[in-house]
Amino acid sequence: MRTCLDRLIAQPHLDGPRVRTESDYVSTQLELCRLEGKISNDAFLDAGAIQGALEMVANHIEMGVPQTEIQDLIRQQLERAIGLEQKHPGLDEAVESGR
Repeated sequence: MRTCLDRLIAQPHLDGPRVRTESDYVSTQLELCRLEGKISNDAFLDAGAIQGALEMVANHIEMGVPQTEIQDLIRQQLERAIGLEQKHPGLDEAVESGR
C-alpha cells in the first residue's frame, strides 16, 4: 500500500483515471492476498479504508479539487499506510507482489 501511494505522490499531476487504476489494483490485490492467506482478514479490512480513500481522491480530482489538496490527501493516506504496515508487517509486500 505504501509503495502504491509513493508512486502516486511522485506524479507531478494526478488525474482521476490514474488514481482509480491504483484503487482497482489495490482492491483486487487485497482480495487475492486475503484468499491466498498472505494477509489476515483484519489487515484486509484495515487496508480497505485506504482503497476507499483512493476512490474518494479520484472523485475529488474529477470535481476539480486543486492538486495541492489532492497531494495532501494522498500524503494523509501514506501516513495511514505506514501505520498499517507497522500493525500488519508485510502488507505492502503482499499488495505489491502482484505487479
